[in-house]
Amino acid sequence: MIFPSLSNFGLSNKYTSKILKKFLKIAPQRSMPLYYKETLLSWYQKNRKSLEVTVNQKGKVYFFFDEFTNFNDVEIGIKALKLLSKLGYEVDYLEHVDSGRAHLSKGLIEEAQKLAKQNVSIFRTWINKDVPLIGIEPSAILSFRDEYPRLVNKDEVEAAKKLAQNCFMIDEFIAQEIQKGNITSAQFTKATKQIKLHGHCHQKSLSTIESSIQLMSLPENYHVENIQSGCCGMAGSFGYEEEHFEVSMQVGELVLFPAVRNADAETIIAAPGTSCRHQIKDGTKRHALHPIEVLYDALL
Repeated sequence: MIFPSLSNFGLSNKYTSKILKKFLKIAPQRSMPLYYKETLLSWYQKNRKSLEVTVNQKGKVYFFFDEFTNFNDVEIGIKALKLLSKLGYEVDYLEHVDSGRAHLSKGLIEEAQKLAKQNVSIFRTWINKDVPLIGIEPSAILSFRDEYPRLVNKDEVEAAKKLAQNCFMIDEFIAQEIQKGNITSAQFTKATKQIKLHGHCHQKSLSTIESSIQLMSLPENYHVENIQSGCCGMAGSFGYEEEHFEVSMQVGELVLFPAVRNADAETIIAAPGTSCRHQIKDGTKRHALHPIEVLYDALL
């Protein structure tokens, strides 16, 4: 395993990064995603006691430590775990494997199938309508709903489908709890904020962006505008590849990049997808937040 501090030196250093990009056939114009100083799982295990809900517990969830949040977007994960705790939800963990999303995006079906079977076996007896599985990266957690029932063996299909019914993006879970009245605007700031949202492609096709809008609209003076964009242009690893970089940027320029550039500096740019946030960074130099960061930062 490459230690984050060592790998980050290679990824961020001008000269070593250039060599790595050439070796990996990554577009030289691309910035590289960096590792956090520790994994999200490591942080969770160290701080689990501080996340315990001692009064007014509203429910329990299992958290899926997807491979993107666990290594790169750790700060988003930390805010998500803290938010759930502050809102009254017990967060539990089952040792699991990666989602297989990266394998699927490159056509490595057999490898993805092995991971799908393992995760279904791990979670099938623990996840139900009262104790759901929630995750941050849309493409990872939504694999449970989309690909998993088609990847497992025939005798596991029903178990995979049943599991899929109780696997949610964190945006979806929070939106459901808002609808139940378990989370209210009284817990959040009354400051005024303008937000522009770019929804993830998996979210648009398998769920809805309405959950992200509802989540970020909870503070009573937060106003969310949906950017009428299609794909951001990154499409997983596609936009990193040197041969696809120009097309990736052209897609971003159709709607997303101009909308972000035309936004006031005070306007928050939000995007649930890790690839989308990276594309926004490289295409506009703006830092986009995950919706859960927007809500966490609005806590009283």
